[in-house]
Amino acid sequence: MTWAVRQLALQYPSSPLNTGPLLLYLTARDPTLGQAAITTLTTADPALLSAKALSTSGGLTTIHFHPLDITSPTSIASFTTFLKETHPSGIDFLINNAGTALNGFNADVVKATIACNYHGTFNLTRALFPLLCKPEGGRVVNVGSSAGLLSSFSPIIQEKFHSAKTVDDVTALMDEFTSAVELGTHEKEGWRSNSYGVSKAGVAQGTMRLAKEVEEANRQQGKEKGNMLINVCCPGWVVTDMTKGRGTKTPDEGAQTPVMLAIGDIGGQSGGFWRDGKVSWTA
Repeated sequence: MTWAVRQLALQYPSSPLNTGPLLLYLTARDPTLGQAAITTLTTADPALLSAKALSTSGGLTTIHFHPLDITSPTSIASFTTFLKETHPSGIDFLINNAGTALNGFNADVVKATIACNYHGTFNLTRALFPLLCKPEGGRVVNVGSSAGLLSSFSPIIQEKFHSAKTVDDVTALMDEFTSAVELGTHEKEGWRSNSYGVSKAGVAQGTMRLAKEVEEANRQQGKEKGNMLINVCCPGWVVTDMTKGRGTKTPDEGAQTPVMLAIGDIGGQSGGFWRDGKVSWTA
C-alpha cells in the first residue's frame, strides 16, 4: 500500500478534492512492517521529500499508521471504533488493497483466500460505510484483478454471476465455491481451480452490486444521484512481492488508477471496473 500512499500525497495538491490538509492512514496487520513503511515514506522517500508533499516539509499530507487485519472481526471493529472517535464527521475515501495469493489449491487455500480477499474486503467496507456516507459524499475503491474477469469462467458460472442481484448473492456464490471445493465437485460444477481468480471475481462483482444497492437506496429516497462513488479496479501486473518481482508495471504506475478513483475527477462514475485509467465494463 505504500505506493498508493505515496501517489496520494504527490497528487493531492492538484486534486479537485483538495480542500486543505490530508490525513492518510496506512494499515497493515504486522505493526513492525507498517511502522517501517511509515518511517520510509516520511523520512527517506525521494519523491515525497523532493516534492515537499508532507506536512513536515510544509506540504498538505500527514501519514499515520494503524494496525488492521481484515480477516479479524476484532481488528476491524477496533479500527472502526478508532475512526469513529477520531473523525466523527466521517472519512473521505477508502482504498481496499489488502489481499493474498497463496500457493497451491485445496480447501484450506480456498478458505483462506476467500476469507481475506472477499469477506475481509466487504466486512471492512460495511463497517466503515456509515463514515463514508457524508453529505458531500465518500468513495470506495476496491483493488481487484483481471484474473477475476468473468470471460475466464465457464458459461454456467458466468450466468450465476450475471444473475446475482445483490452483494449477498455474490457472497452466496463465494460460499458455494468454497463448499464445492471441500466436496471435490467444483470442476464438475464449472468452477475454476483458482482460488485467487474466483476471489477477485467476487470482489469485482460484489463491488458493482454494492454500487447498485446504494443507487437504488438513493432512488427510493427521491435522490436522482447520490454522492457515494464505489468502484473496483485492476492496477495491472505490478512488480510486487505478490507477483514475486515479476510484472510489467512499477508500483507507482500500478497506483495511478486506484488513486485517480480516490481523489480524481471521474465524472461521478460509480459501479465500474476500471483498468488503465478508464472503465472496462460495468455489471
